[in-house]
Amino acid sequence: MNYKISPDASIGHVHLTVKNLDRSLSFYRDLLGFEVTAWFGDSAVFLSAGGYHHHIGLNTWYDEKSTKIPKREIGLYHFAILYPTRKELARAFKKLWEEKYPIQGASDHGVSESIYIADPDGNGVELYADRPIYEWPRDDEGKLSMVAKALNLTELLSELEHD
Repeated sequence: MNYKISPDASIGHVHLTVKNLDRSLSFYRDLLGFEVTAWFGDSAVFLSAGGYHHHIGLNTWYDEKSTKIPKREIGLYHFAILYPTRKELARAFKKLWEEKYPIQGASDHGVSESIYIADPDGNGVELYADRPIYEWPRDDEGKLSMVAKALNLTELLSELEHD
């Protein structure tokens, strides 16, 4: 048990599954003052303070017309732990791999690289590292253009070759 998380890691953002995207957007944007940084189709929106890619993610990836809400549909989608570098994210992934801890997904979002797991109670946890701001993908109008591509985990582990 010699692995310890980097002391520079922090909780990065919250991502909520909501019943009504417009109502939630009105609350977080119009009432609390967060700015929209990106849309993911018409089912998710990302908001931030100060131009970060996102502090809050909102999605309706479940049926918003549902009258009976199953336990996992509304509420916390996941919380995120921000690693200070890609190398620290690689270290965390290596530990998960060595312990044979189940990975739910691994994505390259353009602005960041993420590994998704669940805690023992089923709560979603995202482990991620940001790319430098100058590498964040933008559309022709300069707005963030986040993506969800597969993350090459073998290539991520190559960060540790000279450890």
